[in-house]
Order: sequence, then C-alpha cells, then structure tokens
Amino acid sequence: MICPQTPEQLAEALRDCAARHRTVLLGGAFSKDRLGGPAAPAEETISTRAMRRLIEYEPRDLTISVEAGMSFAELERTLAANRQMIPLDPGWEDSTVGGVIAANLSGPRRRLYGTARDMIIGMSFATLEGKLIRTGGMVVKNVAGLDMAKLMIGSFGTLAAIATVNFKLFPITGRRSFEMIFDTAALAFAERDRILRGVLQPAAIDIVNWPEGFRLLIEAAGNTAVLDRFERELKGARVVDETAWREVREFTPRFLAAHPAGAVVPMMMKLTEMAAAMERLRVPAIARAGSGVIYAHYCSDPPQPAWNGDFAVMERIKEMFDPERLLNRGRLYGRI
Repeated sequence: MICPQTPEQLAEALRDCAARHRTVLLGGAFSKDRLGGPAAPAEETISTRAMRRLIEYEPRDLTISVEAGMSFAELERTLAANRQMIPLDPGWEDSTVGGVIAANLSGPRRRLYGTARDMIIGMSFATLEGKLIRTGGMVVKNVAGLDMAKLMIGSFGTLAAIATVNFKLFPITGRRSFEMIFDTAALAFAERDRILRGVLQPAAIDIVNWPEGFRLLIEAAGNTAVLDRFERELKGARVVDETAWREVREFTPRFLAAHPAGAVVPMMMKLTEMAAAMERLRVPAIARAGSGVIYAHYCSDPPQPAWNGDFAVMERIKEMFDPERLLNRGRLYGRI
C-alpha cells in the first residue's frame, strides 16, 4: 500500500501509477468500500491516511482547513473545544475527512444544514497527471473554482484524490431530541407533515422502521425557550437522549459489518412519495424524512439503484480525468 504523507507526494504517486498504466484502489481508511458499490480489484492501493495535518483553523472566522487523511472524529474533537461543528454526522467511527466527502455522507441534520456541498469552501485534489489542483479558498463567500471541487464530492475516488478540504463551520447550539412510534408509515409521515407545516422547524427529522413499528425521531436546536416550546407542541412525543441518534448514525456501518453480502441502496423521491415507499419496504430503512431520501438496507441481492442523472455527462467527466479508467473501477454500482 502506498501512503503519501503530503499532497505533493499523493500527486506524484498517482502520476507514477498512470505512467505505468496501473489500476488503482484509492481511499483513506477504506471504511466505506461497500457504499456506492464495491470497486474492482486493482494493481496498486493508495491511501491518504498518513495525511493528517491541521493546516489552518480560524475559530473566529468559522473556517478550518485539514488534510484528507485526518479522521473525522479527530476533526470533531478539535472543533468541539471551541463549541463548533461540521454537521455531517458520518456513522463510520474511523472515517477520514476525504472519505466522508468522497462518499458525500450526510446524516440526520442534512435537512437544516445541507450536505457537504453546502459546507465546503475550498479543496485541493491530485490528478493522474500528477497535478495538484486548488479550488476555492478560506473565505466563506469565495466561490472561485468551487464547481470543480463539487465534482469530487460523491465521486467515490473515481476522478481524482482529495488532498485537503476547507470547511465553513457552525456554532454548537442547545439540542433536544424526541421520539414518537406509529403502527404505520402513513401515520408517521402524517405527523412529519404536521411538524413541517409548523412555525418551529426541526434540525433533524428521521423515520426508521426498526426495531418495530415506524419511529419518528425529531431533533430541535436552539436556546432553552425554543427547546421548551418544541416540547410543548410535540404532543405525544417523549424526550430521548443522544443514544437514539447515535443508533441511527451507526446503523449502516453495523448492518454492513453484520452482513458481508449486504448493501445500502439510496432512494430519492418527493416528500409526498416517502410514506408509500417506506410501507412497501421489507428491509430495514432510514428515511431522511425532511429531505426526500430513503436508505434501504439489504442483507443480500440488492436491487440496482435508480439513476436520475445524466450518465452521458458522467462518462465525459470520467474521460476527462481518467481516460484509461484506472481509478476505483466499478464504483457507483458498476457504472464507472
């Protein structure tokens, strides 16, 4: 395994593999290999795990820059010391920053804060030509070059190697969580609709169909007065601790660890279609109930995810970055 220690060494390692026409398995801790479909076997393995530096951190400016191999848990600890956060909530304890971005992971708070595309203000990435491309910067309103960086988000290492990432940060606020359990998906999503029509908007609202029934989980964020009002207006909800959300975040990695042939299939849809989709599922599922995404967990033989994008565009982008198809072949469910 090749473990570059700097972005420049990462670019050189990729250039060397390309010059020798060697296929490459690219990653960080490789903890999310089974998301997005597994990569085909490769002749070389390159990991960014040795690139762990904190490059720049300005708490007053709410910005930070780190290397891609830093663990996301370490990044969260650094920010928590100043009551700041990057609310992506990846469930993999050993995730690297680059892995979280390459897999475009976002957790329960996606509805309020958005995805990685909404939090990244700059990035550098290494190409198979041995170039180190820098986009964006350390200013929240800086947008120069960000379209190029957005190609890397969710690319699963099929285009280039993320080297550094610059984030905008968010202050940590007060939080309180609530749970309601329903017999049917229709009842759970009807309550979801009632909550979303209200004045108070939750930071997170998920519906899961395990361990029994349909559990509606709500996270409120704000000062004590806001949290108390949430508690008054959520009739029939019980207050739960952080354990409930930890179970949701960690469900997918635990499921995949327990089912070697398993897979997670994302389903994107309108909010109005989610209740019927959850009712039909006969496998464990997590619904980002305010965002229109359901993650269905299959023990084996998962269905091919529906593709809603322009695959011809993806093919052209792949041709531009990796014409020989050396990087992470087979990812994105065998499409790239």
